[in-house]
Amino acid sequence: MTLAASSALDPAAAAADHRFLGHPIGLAYLAFTEAWERFSFYGMQALLVLYMVDRLLRPGHFGKVWGFGALRAMLEQMAGPLSSQALSSQVFGLYTALVYLTPVFGGLAGDRWLGRRGAVTLGAAIMAAGHFLMAIESAFLIALALLIVGAGLVKGNIASQVGGLYSEHDPRRDNAFQIFVLSINVGVVASPLVCGTLGEVYGWHYGFAAAGVGMLIGLAIYLAGRRHLPPDVIRRSTKTHEPIRLTGPEWRAIVALLVLMPILAVAFVANNQGFNVYLIWGKDYAALNIAGFQMPVTWLLTISSINAMIALAVVAWFWRRMSTRGVTPHEITKLAIGCALYAVCYGAVAAAAAITQKSGGKVSVPLLALFDFVGAIGYANFLPIALALCARAAPKAVNATMIGVFYLLFVMTNLLVGWLGGLYGDMSHGAFWALHASLCAASAIVLVALARPLRRALG
Repeated sequence: MTLAASSALDPAAAAADHRFLGHPIGLAYLAFTEAWERFSFYGMQALLVLYMVDRLLRPGHFGKVWGFGALRAMLEQMAGPLSSQALSSQVFGLYTALVYLTPVFGGLAGDRWLGRRGAVTLGAAIMAAGHFLMAIESAFLIALALLIVGAGLVKGNIASQVGGLYSEHDPRRDNAFQIFVLSINVGVVASPLVCGTLGEVYGWHYGFAAAGVGMLIGLAIYLAGRRHLPPDVIRRSTKTHEPIRLTGPEWRAIVALLVLMPILAVAFVANNQGFNVYLIWGKDYAALNIAGFQMPVTWLLTISSINAMIALAVVAWFWRRMSTRGVTPHEITKLAIGCALYAVCYGAVAAAAAITQKSGGKVSVPLLALFDFVGAIGYANFLPIALALCARAAPKAVNATMIGVFYLLFVMTNLLVGWLGGLYGDMSHGAFWALHASLCAASAIVLVALARPLRRALG
């Protein structure tokens, strides 16, 4: 085995670096890279279902897409005959599930062969190619495949580098992941305004091209900041890899993280349905005509992301203030709070959906924004906390790989998103969203029930 470099920055140097909001300067490069990468990813995703329903799956179009007939036959063999909306939901769910499956292999590649820097660089370049190929209708599935592979190389490795900026007991780690997730939401705020508007108003391919440009900007930022990032560890041997030996507590932490995955996956379904059925429902039942201006439905995602940014800042401030008073809940407690708030949010959406379907009216955008803000507070207690928990608890020898494995919870989530989205046309709208609220509530209850053994295993 040859050791390319230390797996993390020197602890003393890391603790002394406060150049970016009290954090190491490397966090700035990672955060801005992630903001542009998420701009491109969510810009394309905001258009994906609308593009399929309004154009790609219409007669005379889907037959031109290489391989789409075989994909449709496979999906209908499993799920039965599918309407255009149900088929688009299944494709969306499969695509987003695979996006979160490939980080397992991307994390392994970063730990073992490419190094985390090399994996992120290669992944970003592949994603840019995929975004630009979305402008070619016949290459739709090839473009999705490139985006899946590229995202797999980027996701686990960039999150692992955030954790690698800090020593094991540095108290700034949780706050760093709050900032990192905040950068994600900066990208998501901008992407519907730019990519969504270009796609809905001027043409789908303009929106996809804008996503590609955003990915190239993110890659340039990452390359500019490489010297400020944790050095790579690449374990190489001419014959075989040195086996990784884990202690008993490390194995218990891994098992606890694996137990958490399906619980969190179920809770996150409602959030991710926002890129699928929520846009279709909002197009019909949200009062998008505001004082004569017809708001693009993708702007609902911008509102959601603005709420998330505000909520992340408020929640981070709240927990910091509570810590000064000696109150520091375990991550499991925060995750349970997040799930419960998701349940409240989608319970309110369910009530509004039931009323509007019966009355034929529409829900005002400010009211939807209010519901969403409750969910955003839940999100601030959910995604960044889950990532920080995994980065802290996963053994160092397999940290990037375990973060990749942890992303499998989003594979489960998005397969459920696609399957449940296909039920939208067969259920009342109120019942559809009430089902999602119930899944969130069930996850909160299970987390509370398992809190004590999970806390013991995770430290």
